[in-house]
This record gives sequence, structure tokens and C-alpha cells, in this order.
Amino acid sequence: MNGGPPRLTRLLALQVAFSIVASAGASTLASSLKLPPIAVTLLGAAFGLGVFGLTVGRTLSRVRRTLEALTDGVRGYAESDFSLRLAPPATGELTELVALYNSMGEALRRSRGDLLARELLLDTVLQSAPMSLLLVDERGRVVFANLAARTLLSKAGALEGRSLAETSQGLPEPLAAALVSGRDGLVVAGGAPDEVLAGDTFRVAFRELRLHTRSVTLVLVERITQELRRQEVAVWKRVIRVMSHELNNSLAPASSLVHSARALLARGETARAEGLLGTVDERLSSLSGFLEGYARFARLPLPRKESVPFPELLDSLEPLVPFRRDLPADLPPAALDRAQMQQVLLNLLKNAVEAGSPPGETVVRAREAEGLLTVEVLDRGSGLEGEDLSRVLLPFHSTKPGGSGLGLPLCREIVEAHGGALTLMSRAGGGLVVRLVVPIS
Repeated sequence: MNGGPPRLTRLLALQVAFSIVASAGASTLASSLKLPPIAVTLLGAAFGLGVFGLTVGRTLSRVRRTLEALTDGVRGYAESDFSLRLAPPATGELTELVALYNSMGEALRRSRGDLLARELLLDTVLQSAPMSLLLVDERGRVVFANLAARTLLSKAGALEGRSLAETSQGLPEPLAAALVSGRDGLVVAGGAPDEVLAGDTFRVAFRELRLHTRSVTLVLVERITQELRRQEVAVWKRVIRVMSHELNNSLAPASSLVHSARALLARGETARAEGLLGTVDERLSSLSGFLEGYARFARLPLPRKESVPFPELLDSLEPLVPFRRDLPADLPPAALDRAQMQQVLLNLLKNAVEAGSPPGETVVRAREAEGLLTVEVLDRGSGLEGEDLSRVLLPFHSTKPGGSGLGLPLCREIVEAHGGALTLMSRAGGGLVVRLVVPIS
């Protein structure tokens, strides 16, 4: 036998045996008193049952109290209260159970302490993050917002419990539309009513997560204006180096060829001199074309607006690139520079075709609301992700082999010159949505 508390089954067996012995003793005593046999039997049975009830009842009462304490403790666990500890009872089986309960409570307390420490650390990191972070539950309600998000969306008041549409009230329309779209995108908040946000560029991203067995959506809004400006400076430095290299590679040989041609003309070798001058002319023409691409971007004129029916604008593009249109019958004319807006739409449609979008899946959609014309070019091409999506509006950054990287930045310049804004978003099911919003009048 071990030195621990007696096992419950063994204790009950001893109590039953003691009751039998007590019953036999009582019967013997009654028999010695010359009582009738029936009285001897009844007295022995009554004494034995009394002893059995007294001893077993006390044991079962202790067991019941221990089980009630365990029940209260487990209810506390269900409510994340791990503070209740139980004293070990006097019976072996329940002693082991109570010891297991106490050790499990201690483990849960330590685990909860570690979890709280990790959550505190994570909350500190998230609150100090420069980008705005929101957690949205299955019902579309905000359950967490860091300090940057509360600052960006402060006009909405308390964020927790609100939908994204409610929290985006007061934001520039392109940024508000991107928040409720549920798709990754790049937003330029041009024409923002809030001067703090006017002209800023934001990257919006959505990620599905599992948190404590719940499905939540992480919404990230990152202001990348300063980063874009730093990158633009780096781009322009690279452009200057490229132009300097191209000019040196063209002008130095041209100068040498002109010097040689002069020497040939001085000797009367006109035919050879004309050949050299032809090479110079060819090289200078190539250089002129190279510089023209940069000059077009740098000398974009102000838009000369006129009342333009949008369907007529699309009519002029249909012979050039295939697409479908989705326009309401009552779409009013808009104040646009016809040539510049044709260039914007043509660039966007060509991008869609070059990204591999089938003609039937490339759509131009337009709507008018609250004095604004919203035009979307939707495609089913390869789309943009990650760094390409955040850098695609940088001049000279291209995802296409041999691309100039001037198309989308030029489109942005034209739209913003019209007092509007340009937004890029991933399309549900694959592809890209380019949305431009300009005033009707």
C-alpha cells in the first residue's frame, strides 16, 4: 500500500465490512439476552444499517462537497476565472482529480499571463504603427482601430462597432470608395475637402485572418505620399543620368562625324561626306525622338474644357482598341478637354489589352452622381500586386518590357488637371479597375 489517502472504493468496502461486523455484534448481544429470533434479526439489521448509513453518508457528503467545488471551479474556467484553488480531499480518486484541476488552473493562469503580455506587446506595436490598421468582423463592423486609424477617421467619432461606410464619412470620395470596395488599391485623394489630405496618395489593402476561431478582415491604409516623393526624386535623378548618358553617346559621335565630314569636304570628297552627314542626321533624329517622350510629359498644357458627350468620346476610340461600354441613357455631357481625355482612355484601354484582357472583358463604365462623372476601365488582365501597385504611378516605372513608364503618370496628371482624382484597385476575380472622377461642370 502507498502512503497516500485511501482510495474511495477501498474506504467504502471497509465501511460496508464494519457495518456487517456491527450488525453481527448486535445480533450476538441480542441473542445473549434471550430475545426472540425475529427480534435478534431486526436488531442486528437495524444496527448494521445505522452504522452503514452514518459512515457512508459522511464519506459521500465529503465527496459531494468536493464535486460541487469542482463544478464551481470549472464554471469559473468557462468565464476565464482561474483563481479558485481547491484543498485536497481525504479520498484518493478525488485527490488526484483535485490535483489535476489545480495544476490545470495554474497552467491556464500562466498561459493567460503570457497571452496578455503578448497582446500588450502586439497592441503597443500596432498603436505605434504609422499606417492605419482596422480589424473588421464578419458583420462588417470595426472591432479594433489603432491610433493612426483613429486620427485618419476622427470625423467619424468612435470607430468600434461602426461599418466601414460609416467610418469613411468625411474622407475624400476616392479614399472612401476604396475603403468600402474590399479590394486592394492605390488612391490619390485629389480635390479633397480636407486640406490635410488633399493630393495625398494612399495604398489600401485587405487581408482575411483567423483570430480566436473568428474570421476577421485586416484593413490597412498607408499614406505613401512622402515615400512616392522620395522615389520620384530618385527617379528624376536616374532620368538625368540616363539623359546625360544618351546625349553623350549621341553628341560625341555626331561631333566627330561632323569634323570628319568637314575634312572630306575640304578634300572634295563630297559623296563620302554626305554619307557621314546622313549618319549624323539619323543619330540626331533618334535622339530627338528619345527626348520628345520626356518633353511630352513635362509640357502637358492646361485642359481646354468644353461640353463633351461621353458616348461621343468613346465612339472615337472604338476603331482603335476593342472594348465594351456600360453607360446609362441619361448620362449628361461633361466639361472635358476632348483630346486629353481621349488620350487618358486610350492609354488605359491599351494597358488592359497589353495586360492580356480579352476584348469582351474590357469594359468602360460611366456614372454621374452629385455633380461628378465617375469613369471606370475594368479589365481581366494580369493585374498589379505588391510593389508594382504602389509604384505604378511613378514616372518611368513600367511593368512592361520596353515600356516608357509615362502612360499612367500622364493619365494622373491630366485627371488632376481637370480637378479630379485617379484610383487603381484590384478587380474581384482578377484584373484591374482604374477609376477616374472629374467634375461634370
